[in-house]
Amino acid sequence: MAHDHSHAHGHDGHGHAHHHHAPSVDTADARKRVAFAALLTFLFMIAEVVGGVISGSLALLADAAHMLTDAGSLALAWLGFKLAERPADDQRSFGWARFKILAAFVNGIALLVLAAWIVVEAIQRLITPEPVMGNVLMGVAVAGLLVNIIAFFLLHGGDQEDLNLQGALWHVAGDLLGSVAAIAAAVVIMTTGWMPIDPLLSILVAALIVIGGVRITLQSAHILIEGVPSGLEPADIKADLEAHLDGALSVDHIHAWALTEQKPLVTLDVTARDGACLDALRQAVKDRLAEKFNVTHSTVEVRKPVQ
Repeated sequence: MAHDHSHAHGHDGHGHAHHHHAPSVDTADARKRVAFAALLTFLFMIAEVVGGVISGSLALLADAAHMLTDAGSLALAWLGFKLAERPADDQRSFGWARFKILAAFVNGIALLVLAAWIVVEAIQRLITPEPVMGNVLMGVAVAGLLVNIIAFFLLHGGDQEDLNLQGALWHVAGDLLGSVAAIAAAVVIMTTGWMPIDPLLSILVAALIVIGGVRITLQSAHILIEGVPSGLEPADIKADLEAHLDGALSVDHIHAWALTEQKPLVTLDVTARDGACLDALRQAVKDRLAEKFNVTHSTVEVRKPVQ
């Protein structure tokens, strides 16, 4: 069966507003921030492994494991930004933009797995306590705190709405908390000799890591399954367009989803009133979607009313 889809001037009235931009300054900035944070994290992870083995501290080894995971996660985040800059092609009409959402999802899962590992190790340490060298723990933990503070503010200065960057930021925040916990454990061990503080504080850090992991995983999963973006509920779009566009008799078949957290997409059908100019109505719908809902990529079909 032949299908006649006329665009721009056809009677079916299909209109597509497609915007394929060059790599944004925000993306390039975020990529550089993530690359530097990844390098910092990886280099200091080596020092933490050495310090953890020498001191016997689970807090340090857990933080080192976290930093190793983070180095990989930050590298994945960097790859996400890098691929997102590639233009669209015949096989990927939207380019690689969504890869950074996939990277954020993987990072979220990695956070949850890491938290579970820390808890299991901590429980084993509580059952079978091991001696910890407080002075070595303190020295490495303080150095780690300084490195993590630098990485944290480096990432925190980037785009706060970028899920990929936020996933990387949560990893570094977990590292920072791990360093604080290690310092606290060192103080307690050096002053009281109470060894269980080391695994107990590790569990606290794991709980905080879970919060970030759940948040990043749920938000990125919502985008990956093409859930409706916040503020783009179809009922609200329908009510707004029907109320503000004189030429629209009804608005139906509304679908709203997102390519990335910063690029919402909408498709919908509009039935025009008698005498309304289809092209003008289509453009009016696009203008309203951009103005009211910040949607710059929409596919609008305008139909004549059924006689």
